Amino acid sequence: MSKLTRRTAFGALGAAAALPAAAAAPTWRRGVEGQRTADLGDGTFLNPIVAGDRPDPTILKDGSDYYMTFSSFEAYPGVVIWHSRDLVNWAPITAALKTPIGSVWACELIRHNGRYYIYIPARYPDRRSIYVIWADDIRGPWSEPIDLKLPAHIDPGHAVGEDGKRYLFLSGGDRVRLTDDGLSTDGPVEHVYDPWRYPADWDVEGFAPEGPKITRRGDWFYQITAVGGTAGPPTGHMVIVARSRSIHGPWENCPHNPVVRTVSRDEKWWSRGHATLVEGPAGDWWMVYHGYENGFWTLGRQCLLDPIEWTTDGWFRAKGGDLSKPLRKPRGGKPGPHGLAFSDDFTVSKLGVQWGFADPAPDELARVRFDNALVLTARGTAPKDSPPLTFIAPDQAYEVEVDIEIPADGSAGILLFYDKQLYCGLSFNQTAFVTHQYGIERGRPANPNGRRMRIRMKNDRHIVTFHTSPDGRTWTKFDRQMEVSGYHHNVRGGFMALRPALFAAGRGEARFRRLIYRALP
Repeated sequence: MSKLTRRTAFGALGAAAALPAAAAAPTWRRGVEGQRTADLGDGTFLNPIVAGDRPDPTILKDGSDYYMTFSSFEAYPGVVIWHSRDLVNWAPITAALKTPIGSVWACELIRHNGRYYIYIPARYPDRRSIYVIWADDIRGPWSEPIDLKLPAHIDPGHAVGEDGKRYLFLSGGDRVRLTDDGLSTDGPVEHVYDPWRYPADWDVEGFAPEGPKITRRGDWFYQITAVGGTAGPPTGHMVIVARSRSIHGPWENCPHNPVVRTVSRDEKWWSRGHATLVEGPAGDWWMVYHGYENGFWTLGRQCLLDPIEWTTDGWFRAKGGDLSKPLRKPRGGKPGPHGLAFSDDFTVSKLGVQWGFADPAPDELARVRFDNALVLTARGTAPKDSPPLTFIAPDQAYEVEVDIEIPADGSAGILLFYDKQLYCGLSFNQTAFVTHQYGIERGRPANPNGRRMRIRMKNDRHIVTFHTSPDGRTWTKFDRQMEVSGYHHNVRGGFMALRPALFAAGRGEARFRRLIYRALP
């Protein structure tokens, strides 16, 4: 790896907008199925570069290619890897993690000596650690997870020191040396850095130093760290910087800290922080990080791109401003496809790239097969004990329509799913509809359609409605609407987003056919 351009890692948190959401009226370009697309087609782009729940981006520059992945939390297959050649247009290529190891947080994707590695912090309620998987081809196959036995830390950041040794920088200003193969630790965890502290009168969630990412440029190592807490007050999360001429320190905090922060709840992007530096195709420099969209905690933290410039004192500053307005695209890149189509005829598997089970049991994938339909073996009694298949919605307003056929002894339906305790939706059995709201059953009105019907769920900026049809032509509006703006992390914790989902409970097999996704204006 080049001393100047050492790969780039992850980020996490988004940028700010000077106008309140009601006045900003962003003019995204519409791409696949009407989804908003960052590339405006005129040499500019409008954040987010990857919409929807894509937090903690870890980014790798690999020649003229860029690869990025995100925290996938409880979704499996997980750790989906995305590809770009211009930093603006991104498409998913594979899911690297198949084996459940817990809720996956901020990873680190790197290439070292020709091999790819992903360092993955994951936690169950009673067990947590940092794992590593590796592959000789970015598209896989990826190895099974290897436990590094680091239960007390999250957010690894990989670095190679001037001594040629490999290190993982960890939350809280700590660090551990790795063996040369990167597959185990080589010594104890040690404290190496005391991060810069913000003024006491700022409204933040908590100090919480996390997400350390190391970039080597010239004679300096730069450590980019997130502090302030990742949610809570919109003004909490931020990006701070320190540097050292040696991987062993001492680390000097930047006199201009924080280099990125949301300063007002009126901005377009809240809780911006958790950044990584990356060199653009033509040698200019950028940060990727994440942020909550003003008024849309339910979409999760979305991936943002911010230009930076190196200053004469050897530090850098962010140039993008509030990020609510179009910015010039990185120079020299080649645009490629962006996003993916969510509509699914289920003739081939899109597990991992689109679909993932929420908090699955080890045998969950055995419940799924494809036979010109998604065939899902029923389990449990309700979404709380029947892990649904979910996908990440990138839009503020959208419809999802699907044909559902239930088994004689079961039920199935469509949801907006946050976690096992917080979801809403509509399902049915042979005789009754089942309405779900706040994570509980709310009613069982009569079902006149029998074991097969088509359901349309519309989420129009948190107002949720359902329509049902026995034949896909004649539609009836279901007599219960919902408001879901509170289905998010600051209510439930967990750092996730509200996702469209399909589930099947009881016994037998449910069949889902012809799913259609439409983004709405």
